[in-house]
Amino acid sequence: MEIGSIGIVGAGQMGNGIAHVCALAGYDVTLTDVRQDALDAARQTITRNLDRQVSREKITADARDAALAKIRMTATLIDTASSDLIIEAATERESVKQAIFEDLVPHLAPQTILTSNTSSISITRLGSRTDRPQKFMGFHFMNPVPVMQLVELIRGIATDAETFAACEAVVTRLGKQAATAEDFPAFIVNRILMPMINEAVYTLYEGVGTITSIDTSMKLGANHPMGPLELADFIGLDTCLAIMNVLHDGLADTKYRPCPLLVKYVEAGWLGRKTQRGFYDYRGDGDPIPTR
Repeated sequence: MEIGSIGIVGAGQMGNGIAHVCALAGYDVTLTDVRQDALDAARQTITRNLDRQVSREKITADARDAALAKIRMTATLIDTASSDLIIEAATERESVKQAIFEDLVPHLAPQTILTSNTSSISITRLGSRTDRPQKFMGFHFMNPVPVMQLVELIRGIATDAETFAACEAVVTRLGKQAATAEDFPAFIVNRILMPMINEAVYTLYEGVGTITSIDTSMKLGANHPMGPLELADFIGLDTCLAIMNVLHDGLADTKYRPCPLLVKYVEAGWLGRKTQRGFYDYRGDGDPIPTR
């Protein structure tokens, strides 16, 4: 199947990044969100990131202008239904994702492919709640989308070969690299990454090291570009907790038990960069300050 148009549901950090790269690759993009202010912010973010690529001579000004012209924004979910491919990039809650698909399905053409950018939820289960489990799969981008080269492609148990091939062709056209993952909790990247972050939080919780010493140790000792606690703030502590809960519930192994300190930060609403406080406090003008 030839994909010419892409609908993206959710205009947050992931959704606006997906819209950016899809439009830059020449796809007609419809980006939707229930909040108009999220759409307005997405337009500003996409424009700013494209401008940065122009300034760094990664793309031309003409390519930037063409990409912006390819993006249509709407607060009406059903406006995405005419797309060849739909990528759901809403919040990491299964009930929200199911409600989106239920609203979309009656308005889709028979050949439309449905996908989810979920970082951990069962693709088989999500697909089974639609009328097209054979045309449903996981399409998991990494954050930040314009920079990161990997896309995890996850087949559900019913996903057919044609659907997988069509999605793989999209990844290639975006100039990114596909990695195929089986449909088990958190797939590949987060199955490995999130337990490491959770263990870093346990290391803090048990007093083995401070926030600064833990992050410095992993940056200088393991050559990681960001420390695990800094990375958790970037991802969002609520997202980290949600993925750890999926791993713990789905695999029934105590090694995936979320650290109580991670739970406490989420309960406090200290979710990282997006709320200006997490393991670091970002509210000042200088460098972020550790919160413990």
